Amino acid sequence: MTKTATVLQEHERAFVPKEFKVTTWSRLQPYYRDLLKRQIHTKQELEQWLKDKSELDAVVSEAFSWRYIKITIDSTDDKAESLYQYAVQELAPKITALENELNEKLVNCPCITQLDEGQYLIHLRSIRNAVNLFREENIPLATEIQLKSKEYVKIFSEMTIGVDGKQMTLQKASSLLEEPSRAYREEVYHKIHARLLEETAPLDNLFDTLKDMRHQMAKNAGFENFRDFKFRALGRFDYEVRDCEDFHHSIQTEIVPLVDELNQYRQETLQLERLRPWDLFVDPTGDQPLRPFQTIDDLVEKSTACLYKVHPEFGQTLEIMSELGHLDLDSRPGKRPGGYNMPLHLTGIPFIFMNATTSLSDMRTLMHEAGHAVHSRLTNHYKLKTAKRVPSEVAELAAMSMELLTMEHWDVFFEDPEELRRAKINQLEYVLKVLPWIATIDKFQHWVYTHPEHQQEDRQEAWMQIMKSFNSPTIDHSGLEHYLEHLWHKQLHIFEVPFYYIEYGMAQLGAIAIWKRYREEPEAAIKDYLNALKLGYTRNVREIYQAAGIEFNFSRSYVSELGAFIKSELQALID
Repeated sequence: MTKTATVLQEHERAFVPKEFKVTTWSRLQPYYRDLLKRQIHTKQELEQWLKDKSELDAVVSEAFSWRYIKITIDSTDDKAESLYQYAVQELAPKITALENELNEKLVNCPCITQLDEGQYLIHLRSIRNAVNLFREENIPLATEIQLKSKEYVKIFSEMTIGVDGKQMTLQKASSLLEEPSRAYREEVYHKIHARLLEETAPLDNLFDTLKDMRHQMAKNAGFENFRDFKFRALGRFDYEVRDCEDFHHSIQTEIVPLVDELNQYRQETLQLERLRPWDLFVDPTGDQPLRPFQTIDDLVEKSTACLYKVHPEFGQTLEIMSELGHLDLDSRPGKRPGGYNMPLHLTGIPFIFMNATTSLSDMRTLMHEAGHAVHSRLTNHYKLKTAKRVPSEVAELAAMSMELLTMEHWDVFFEDPEELRRAKINQLEYVLKVLPWIATIDKFQHWVYTHPEHQQEDRQEAWMQIMKSFNSPTIDHSGLEHYLEHLWHKQLHIFEVPFYYIEYGMAQLGAIAIWKRYREEPEAAIKDYLNALKLGYTRNVREIYQAAGIEFNFSRSYVSELGAFIKSELQALID
């Protein structure tokens, strides 16, 4: 038997028939009604009810996931769009209403006190939170927000610019900012940002609509602002707003100066009088951009080999996904921007979507998404949905750690030692440089949603002030202010998944700590990393980080220690 066949045999249904497909509400509703009407008198009956409920969740979740996958791989597919719209507009609101009834049935069940607290604590915490937040009037609002936010990716998927006599997506054009010719890079930079400016009014107006609807949801649920509502909705039980503010402060004071040192080095090495935004991605040596792969097949083959070198489980995951056709990696017109790993809780084999060209960042993205995919496979055996729907702070730890862990084996992509050295320098620079941007986006969202009555002009002013506080002073933006004022439009998370972004920064710090351990004691580090991933969401966030042998800590001293480690590793590569 093939690996794929063996894996797929592991997932059998006990409640929802195997041949059942999510199509219409009339076919789906009876399963929810069965759970709602079922009598529960014993602990065993309650545990069976929980397993059946989670199985139904997996069936529905996977069906919805495939509908989303299909509209992202081809934004021109009208049939796929229609099926997705039906799921969002017709099925989701009805499911949400019955979900609340099921949640209330659970929290009010007398047998709930008999459940093992260690096994069910996280699940019950999540369910009680959902019951407390539920408001019927928010169901249509949530549906409208979900549909409205998709306008953002539609706008971006249709944006192209002409370069070298051909049209290309902005994502693909961005890779040209690595080219050695400075005049060429500047031309591409202006084309990309001028194209973005053409959509300024539609994007600002779209965000105003989303912001107002989100604020209304928060008010309906009894909150003063959407920030506080969203923190609860995201299940941020294990840290508070203050922790996010500590993160902002530590990044500003400890990481921004390190990033500025890197930019000063870049300016000196490139022998530039002024370091401009189009100088930030070219190799400081002036060499041609690194091309770790030539084709998508080449990318998959090399990535699989690299992952196997870290741990067999990692390489096998990508190999199985490739066999199943669960990889859509190339960039093409009509395909939506961005990248993601979509968990498929029924089959247990996730789907990776991205827009690869041939750049180093594409390779890094696949390593990142492979981390999510491995995490998904390692947690899919859990019966409860909560256990395998890990919080983002943990999910991104899995993904960002994989970027750094695989870096030890990038010789698979770069046979030339000098190219390998350059690739590692690029990766470590990225690890530091992304942190101020994450802090910028998060702090901006805190301001936006705690000032719900603001006007576009107020928002623009707040954005510029916040961005300046995290900006490297070595970069010269003079004459480019009209681009900077709307730079946040490039961040999909602000439009589609508000407040889901700081997790990348939290996880980046955690990934640095895991890689530091890997450099010191590789076997123990991988063992603890795997053990932490296998926990899924059966422990709180801080406990999962502890299981990985690291801290969930945003103090200046801890962030300074991690920053100093990256700086020392960079220095060793540069010297």
